[in-house]
Amino acid sequence: MRHFLPSKKLGLFLLSLLLGGFVLNFFMQAASLQMDFMSVLVWIGNSYWLYICGSLLFFFILLAFSVVLPNIYTGPALASVLILLLGIANYKKQHTTGEPLFPWDLMLLKNASEMSKITKGMISPLAIGLGVLLAAGVIWIIIKLPKVRIQLPLRFFFTAVSVGMIAGFIVMVSGQATFASSLNYQNIFWNQKVNYSENGFVFAFAGNLRQNLLEKPEGYSRKAIEDIAAKYSALPDTASAKATAKQPNIMFMMDEAFFDPTRLPGLEFSEDPLTFIHQQENVTPAGFLLSPEFGGNTANVEFEALTGLSMYFLGDGSIPYQQRIVKMSSLPSIVSILKERGYQTLALHPFDDTFYNRNRVYPVLGFDRFTSEKDLQDAERITPNGYISDKAAVQEAVRELKASDTPTFLHLVTMQNHFPFTKGLNGPNTITVQGEAEERKDELETYVQDTKLTDEALSLLQQELKTIKRPTIAVFWGDHLPALSAGIYTDAGWDREPRLKHETKLMVLANFDIGKEPLGTISPAYLGPTVFKLSGQPLTPYYKMLEQVQTELPGLSKNVLIGASGVLSELTADQQALLDDYRMVEYDLLEGEGYAAELMY
Repeated sequence: MRHFLPSKKLGLFLLSLLLGGFVLNFFMQAASLQMDFMSVLVWIGNSYWLYICGSLLFFFILLAFSVVLPNIYTGPALASVLILLLGIANYKKQHTTGEPLFPWDLMLLKNASEMSKITKGMISPLAIGLGVLLAAGVIWIIIKLPKVRIQLPLRFFFTAVSVGMIAGFIVMVSGQATFASSLNYQNIFWNQKVNYSENGFVFAFAGNLRQNLLEKPEGYSRKAIEDIAAKYSALPDTASAKATAKQPNIMFMMDEAFFDPTRLPGLEFSEDPLTFIHQQENVTPAGFLLSPEFGGNTANVEFEALTGLSMYFLGDGSIPYQQRIVKMSSLPSIVSILKERGYQTLALHPFDDTFYNRNRVYPVLGFDRFTSEKDLQDAERITPNGYISDKAAVQEAVRELKASDTPTFLHLVTMQNHFPFTKGLNGPNTITVQGEAEERKDELETYVQDTKLTDEALSLLQQELKTIKRPTIAVFWGDHLPALSAGIYTDAGWDREPRLKHETKLMVLANFDIGKEPLGTISPAYLGPTVFKLSGQPLTPYYKMLEQVQTELPGLSKNVLIGASGVLSELTADQQALLDDYRMVEYDLLEGEGYAAELMY
């Protein structure tokens, strides 16, 4: 029994771990509240049981780390560093995209080297230097601290208790147990910003560990899906163009962080950065894409565009690629539809193929082949440290289309315009911008220069389309607005205009007649039926359903709803009925039995 008798040193050590748990929890909550310490104190006053339980979780984490390593101080120090990094990541993500950190975001850790390039400039050299000094100081303190020995039986006991308490906490919170509810915890999964601010980081993060993409709709059954399928199968096909003599190539070009910067009010440009786009948008179908994202989460825009499923129905912060699709064997998409019609299906992304699990998700969606950065060793980069240029990506896409002797669907996701907007990364800035604060001028002019390069790449694409023998149609859009300094959007007054912060450029080009009817503002989920109609392709029952939803709600987003006559404040009964059908089918495909895959495609 003497091995289990606590010493005075051990008691002080455990007390320090307990105090450390409370300090770490305070820091994590401060990071969630933009380092507003008064707000943290107010939250603790209103939710003291949540704060106490969250702090006890950190205590058991520190305790577990202390007994698995020989030196009892090294484990807690390492755990504290990891928790602090988690808090910093949460703070940075909220500052950049307006969203908190979710468990599935940690899947990007496998892309650490690529993330370091993407986030270059977000952490100052001073902060890195201070971090190194702090680490050195911690190591010195660990060496100087008095030695505390914990015998093996007591180590086993502490490990078992810690693991049991940590696992019990996760089960309690993610399962919304009665005890958790008694602490005034409610998993507000439908509004994650409120979820994190009300419940605190610890409870909100743990509650998301077992989060479904969407809840089961009332009345879900095979019969319900059969009824929906029959309803939309009976609708006539409404193609706006005659079918071409040959099946046309279809190209998607989703351009990273691209929007029209000339829309920002109060700015003067030395020249129009989007000369081609502004000339062409009046003679070809063009408009705006209502992105479900801002500043990041490219995969969610891609998810909508390829599957026709909407982020509108999914829980806040969801990333279907990482949470669900990577676990599936197949999911209907424009890729699989065209593949069944005899198309070759290609994906092209000039970056790491494992980002957002694309290397595993693309086969699920039906792609035959995926070309990534590793396959493009000789592709042009405007500077050695820059991303592969949009021009080079377009040239590779055209090469693939020309090399194919069968109809081809090619999906291109570019990287040239990705954060950081470091002056000189894509060559010298050739456009000056007047009207922006001096400290943000280089950043904005760099981004404007990037858009000019994209405009030139799009002009090249139009020229190259004319040299492709097979009828070819290309849909170009920006995935989301860039993560520019918040002050740029604030000065523009866009903080009060969610529509403007989510509208990116959308344009359709072709080497055959597709008319010039404006597209207005549409959500990416409608791109499939839109390009099918423009190219004379027959619509599946699922696309007919999307067509009906688009007629009533061309802009379907949690940030803003756009109807046929503008922004909506509420839905009509007919609009709600359409969304109920849409939600039912989306649940069936993502979380249900998948009846719609055989009935609506």
